[in-house]
Amino acid sequence: MNKTNKILLVLVIVLFVVLIGFVGWREWFVKSNSYYAVYLRTGDIYFGQLVRFPYFGLKQVYLLQVNRDNQQNPLSIQKFTRVFWEPEDYLKINRNEVVWMAKLQEGSQLAKVIETNPDLLPPPQLSDTNVPQINSEPQPK
Repeated sequence: MNKTNKILLVLVIVLFVVLIGFVGWREWFVKSNSYYAVYLRTGDIYFGQLVRFPYFGLKQVYLLQVNRDNQQNPLSIQKFTRVFWEPEDYLKINRNEVVWMAKLQEGSQLAKVIETNPDLLPPPQLSDTNVPQINSEPQPK
């Protein structure tokens, strides 16, 4: 092999390794469609898609809220962007504050709710005009 062929071979190998590294990096750090639960030292639990680069955090974020006044439904999930200060849909998390995190199963109830109603909007309420009226009086024949 002459010198030019050796240089081309090394260049092709390096480009191949870089390409494999980029694809692996993209799959591992950027592309994650699974939802995770993250429990912080503050006692807050957040749900979302885990992001590891450029910062550790969650995107498509939801938070668990405790409603002590509501005995029938003491827990609720809320879209992070719908809280009163209207943050962006990304939560940068300090790794030192994470107590634990767990991947949600794809078929879990929470994952299904998020997939079918990503904004967690309440179902539309029926107005009086949309509700069919039942007339108990006999109809004239």
